[in-house]
Amino acid sequence: MSVDDPVQGTPETQSSPRGPEDADPATAPDEPAGGRRGGWAGLRPLVLRLHFYAGLLIAPFLLVAAVTGLLYAASYQIEKVVYADELTVPVGRETVPLSRQVEAALKAHPDGTLTAVWPSAEDGATTRVLLSDPSVDEDTSLAVFVDPYTAEVRGALESYGGSGALPFRAWISELHRNLHLGEPGRLYSELAASWLWVVALGGLLLWLGRKRPRRRARGLLLPERGSSGRRRTLSWHGTVGLWAVLGLLFLSATGLTWSTYAGGNIDALRTQVHGATPEITATVGGHAGADGHGEHTGHGGGADQHPGGGRDIGVDRVLETARERKLTGPIEIAVPGEEGTAYVVKQTDKQWPVHLDSVAVHPATGEVTDELRFADYPVLAKLTRWGIDAHQGLFLGLVNQIALIALALGLSLLTVWGYVMWWQRRPAQERGLRAGRPIPRGAWRRVRLTVLLPLAAATAVIGWFVPLFGAGLALFLAVDVVRGAVGRRRAASS
Repeated sequence: MSVDDPVQGTPETQSSPRGPEDADPATAPDEPAGGRRGGWAGLRPLVLRLHFYAGLLIAPFLLVAAVTGLLYAASYQIEKVVYADELTVPVGRETVPLSRQVEAALKAHPDGTLTAVWPSAEDGATTRVLLSDPSVDEDTSLAVFVDPYTAEVRGALESYGGSGALPFRAWISELHRNLHLGEPGRLYSELAASWLWVVALGGLLLWLGRKRPRRRARGLLLPERGSSGRRRTLSWHGTVGLWAVLGLLFLSATGLTWSTYAGGNIDALRTQVHGATPEITATVGGHAGADGHGEHTGHGGGADQHPGGGRDIGVDRVLETARERKLTGPIEIAVPGEEGTAYVVKQTDKQWPVHLDSVAVHPATGEVTDELRFADYPVLAKLTRWGIDAHQGLFLGLVNQIALIALALGLSLLTVWGYVMWWQRRPAQERGLRAGRPIPRGAWRRVRLTVLLPLAAATAVIGWFVPLFGAGLALFLAVDVVRGAVGRRRAASS
């Protein structure tokens, strides 16, 4: 991958001063095809060129993803402050029945239809009653917050998605996910995730392969002392990148799992290897049932009377049954939305150790018709669940959120330092706004065919599986070919 530039052959003496350990074999003029070398010496110019141009062109998307991701990681704590009146109440002596809390919410919003209940999960926390209400969009719910000790309604807010994000966090989430541009906007975040691992691994290889005459371990793990200019910037860029590389690879992999195109391929692969996430059976048919496992479906609303017209056991009995089945901690009770469906009770504690078991309860008899334990999930489904939750800052709670903030800051700094180094590459006598020298073309010619051909095949496979990586790479190559042809024509005419 390359982009032609008329200054690619600029002598080293014209660039910013650098030490001998900073000498870059890829800054020499193009080599003929006969100059192929094996090992790292042949591969390094190609990696350097890929890292340089990928970082240069993808960095704006990475920077936006880092900044919005930082805001999202901090939004959990901000949400608790912004919505303190709705989320918390003074601790009382004992709670009132859950059904009475639901009645209070429905009385306050008579046009709403009950869809789910989140009972108070800890002392001083409100119960969240979710309604399908004409005052909110179809894809959102109206969350009514009820004091579990007095059944007083504390307020109502829009609630988004399965995580129950309130308006502030939901706005930040959409900003990070698609910049509030809808489905087309998701391409930005998928592009960032598709290239982040490439930039991170390329930088790691370059940093580990850099020559260090003395105190190799310190020069590898910590910034150089007493350095200045581009060398100092490179030192900070390399060491911070080394410490952050595992986290960046993790963010890239987990971010791709719910992307549009690569995410679809990942889901298909998981299904083929029997690693898809199982779902509990919510259908009950016309009988009580006991242990039937069949086609897994969703669930909906309704509480005091079964949609089919029969008697409904109510949320108090459902909650009691779930606790008997050892569904401890925070839970969600989804009420049946149509005839032949059951109450579905799910644990929602995603903090390690996670509690994500679920049961289906017959609305007329109270019998458990299906049960799904997280321990029975396929290994790949568990890893996916843990990875997504960690990406969202849920897996380890506050520690997880702090780690994400640190990673986001690190990625932001790496991006800025990358552009600074590009600026510092410009010839020393330049005082205008001319940018730094590019990495010269022809780096692929240095790689032996025994390495280049398998590498090209692997790149093609990855480009098919991660389409925005493949499309971006194809675009870079096309631009390079065109600019190379233009550069040769200009050179010939002059």
